[in-house]
Amino acid sequence: MKKPASGNSDSSLAWHSLYQAALFESDREKIPAKIDAAEKAILDRVKQLFVLKSDHIEEDQVLDDALYALRALRNCVAPGVNAAA
Repeated sequence: MKKPASGNSDSSLAWHSLYQAALFESDREKIPAKIDAAEKAILDRVKQLFVLKSDHIEEDQVLDDALYALRALRNCVAPGVNAAA
């Protein structure tokens, strides 16, 4: 997965460490909580970008890809939990 542009501030990349923590967690019991934290941070970043007037299409795509990967991971760890979502 492509990492966001390096010109972003530390706060704009905070979601990335939570995302990686969810992806690389080896304890299956801890994965859902890590996914929740990463999703919240990504959605917070999406909200930040929403109010910006600058072009952030590339970062939007990176965030969308990350959310997709987290949902896929959630489905692998707990199949059927989000079946209706």
